[in-house]
Amino acid sequence: MDRSSDSSTQPLLQNNNNATNTSSGKPSKKNHLEASNELEEVLSNTELPLLKRFRMASWIELRLLFFLSAPAIAVYFINFSMSTSTQIFSGRLGNLELAASSLGNNGIQYFAYGLLLGMGSAVETLCGQAYGAKKFEMLGVYLQRSSVLLCLTGLALTILYAFSRQLLLFLGQSPQIASSASIFVYGLIPQIFAYALNFPIQKYMQAQSIVAPSAYIAAVGLVLHVGLSWFVVFKIGLGLLGAALVLSFSWWFIVVAQFVYIVTSDRCKETWTGFSPLAFTGLWDFFKLSAASAIMYCLESWYFQSLVLLAGMLPNPELALDALSICNTISGWIFNFSNGFNAAASVRVSNELGAAHPKSAKFSTIIVNSISVIIAVICAFIILALRHVISYAFTEGQAVSDAVSDLSPLLAVTIVLNGIQPVLTGVAVGCGWQTFVAYVNLACYYLVGLPLGAVMGFYFKLGAKGIWSGMLGGTVMQTIVLLWVTLRTDWNHEVNVAMKRLDKWEDKEESVFKG
Repeated sequence: MDRSSDSSTQPLLQNNNNATNTSSGKPSKKNHLEASNELEEVLSNTELPLLKRFRMASWIELRLLFFLSAPAIAVYFINFSMSTSTQIFSGRLGNLELAASSLGNNGIQYFAYGLLLGMGSAVETLCGQAYGAKKFEMLGVYLQRSSVLLCLTGLALTILYAFSRQLLLFLGQSPQIASSASIFVYGLIPQIFAYALNFPIQKYMQAQSIVAPSAYIAAVGLVLHVGLSWFVVFKIGLGLLGAALVLSFSWWFIVVAQFVYIVTSDRCKETWTGFSPLAFTGLWDFFKLSAASAIMYCLESWYFQSLVLLAGMLPNPELALDALSICNTISGWIFNFSNGFNAAASVRVSNELGAAHPKSAKFSTIIVNSISVIIAVICAFIILALRHVISYAFTEGQAVSDAVSDLSPLLAVTIVLNGIQPVLTGVAVGCGWQTFVAYVNLACYYLVGLPLGAVMGFYFKLGAKGIWSGMLGGTVMQTIVLLWVTLRTDWNHEVNVAMKRLDKWEDKEESVFKG
């Protein structure tokens, strides 16, 4: 039946109001899905004028993104603040301790972070699409199965941590810095298993748009972390080892608190039905899916980690590591905006594909990328304006300040690229493109960026600036490829792929029950 533009608008506006009128002011599970349905209806309603359709769709999408990205950004900021505060406490012990904590964090710990986060990305795709398809009972099974796999992986990573000194020496690092870094790494061993549980829990909650509780928990954890770090490092005098142990404890506090929320909250009662023996079944198939995700993330995290490792081989490595550590920390702070939008993009795209909403998936991709780029450009200009003073927040010394100021233009370019690339990666995860992105990362990062950085840094003797400049070339290439693929995506086809993926995994669960 034909409807006029005015009359067709009323039900949509009414649904829009209903989607947000909860006692907490935030979309509930039911209302979140209703808002998703409403968005697809608005985008499909050709009777509405194009500008009005865009305005209404933008309002719906921005609201959904805000309730996802704002708490997610807060979580990433707070979690990153724990690592940053640990580096600041280490830096106050001396430049050697700052370099050691930087090498331990970026050279060893980030390896485990990338591997376990990557494996957890399989949960992000499956839980997000299952939630959109209203197959709520599957989310808890995916969470438990991923936790088992990641903990088993953590056992292998413990061996790497135990031999971190020998590994760093093998990679050509200074013996003095390698010895100090290994002490720091020993204290991070408990953090491995906190990561192994946190990432599946985080993706499970994000898939349901449950993000704010994690932000509150992380905020409490940060306050606890800063207080304990000050007491353990300076009052008890445990130095680098104490700083690392406190960091591990703080991550475990977050994991335990989030799990308590899951088992006690009404918001998770449909997706968490208790521990299941299914967590220990089908692990090989789940591992193959997780492996593709892990390779994608690891190739990326190892790439940026290699910047620090290469800098450790330069003449005067302590100065190079200090300057890069500060720049990486600043980049990491701002990168948390992109991380939040990465999570939002992944959840929104996977939810919409699971709900068979191709127009909404495409529209969400456009909006979240636009917002992320605008914020990144603003941050880049601020960094350039403050380039002569930002190093003093971490350590004293004119030499370090000059080195950081010299690297600031590269830092600004990196920040802008980080406003695009992580969000595109989030879209890829929401679609389940992890294997494809892994190939892209391998080609752009390791066949182009890393060799180019090594040549510019060592052959042309441009130092840390040359290494970073060359590696940025690989990042630019990877961003262009992902952008090109995203723009050419057939979203109707992606909906069909998502439906087949969910049916495949549901069939596997049914076969386990029957067996």
